[in-house]
Formats: sequence, C-alpha cells, structure tokens
Amino acid sequence: MMTKGAFYFLLLFSFDVLADNKFSNLLFLDDNQQSPPADLSVIQWLSGHWRGEAFGGLVEEVWSPPLGGSMMGAFKLVVEGQVQFYEIETISQVNDTLIFRLKHFNKDLTGWEEKDKTVDFKLVKVTDKKVYFNGLTIERLSDKEINIYVAIEHEGNTTEEKFNYKRVE
Repeated sequence: MMTKGAFYFLLLFSFDVLADNKFSNLLFLDDNQQSPPADLSVIQWLSGHWRGEAFGGLVEEVWSPPLGGSMMGAFKLVVEGQVQFYEIETISQVNDTLIFRLKHFNKDLTGWEEKDKTVDFKLVKVTDKKVYFNGLTIERLSDKEINIYVAIEHEGNTTEEKFNYKRVE
C-alpha cells in the first residue's frame, strides 16, 4: 500500500505543465524546443553525499562522479525513522545533451513506474550556478550546499518545492 507521502511524490513526477511565472527557479521546454548541447562537465560538481530536510523528514541523495557517459544517483526519504521511498536517478549524455532520468521504489523496492518506463527531465538551460531540466533545477550554492527545485503537482495545483542539501563529510 502506498503511503500518503509516497503518493504525493508519485504525483510530483507525473506532471506535464507549461511555464508559468509562479515558478521562479524552474524552466520548461516548449513542445517544439530542443535541449541545448551540454556534457557532464557542467554538473560534475553534484557528485557526493547530500542530506537535507523535507516533507517532515530527512532526504538524502548520493551521486557518483561521471563515468561511462552518465552520473548515477540514489535518493531516499526517511520520516520518523522509516524509509518512505527511494529513487534511482541518472544524468546521462544523450545526443550531445543531458537528460535526467529516474525510477521510484517503495521501501520494499517494488517499483512505481512500469517496468520499461522512466520519468525523464530534458535539459533546458545551463548557467554557472544552475542546471535547468524540464521542471527540475539543480543549483550549486557552494561546494558544500545545493538546492534542488521541483515542480510538484498535487490535487490539480502545481507548486515549486525547494530541497536544500548540505554535503555530508
């Protein structure tokens, strides 16, 4: 059975919204817009172990350095000492650009998405401090702190949510 938190996060990655001024840290691709050229050097600073607080619990992400044309990541949400769900994530170089892909898993590792399906976020733009994917932005504040912004849809309303992470030493 899916928890309320897990259901909320399922909605998070099941959206298809258009750009709106209420999203100050997010960008969205137009239907006919192509992703810009980029390689993993623009996001390699993400590698490492990150931890923060969100949704009444602790969130954690661990990212590998670039290897084989991709970076591999894992996410988990822990509330009151119990894992709520996991994500397996990749940022990959595909056709001279980047794509952020993920799959969700319940705490017992049963999957949310269909077997051959992933949730994909195409690259929109790269700046010195931010890498914008379609509805998901990764911001480097320093070597020890990042923000991840995500468009979350819940009951027909889409909001921008911020996850602040500190590097785990």
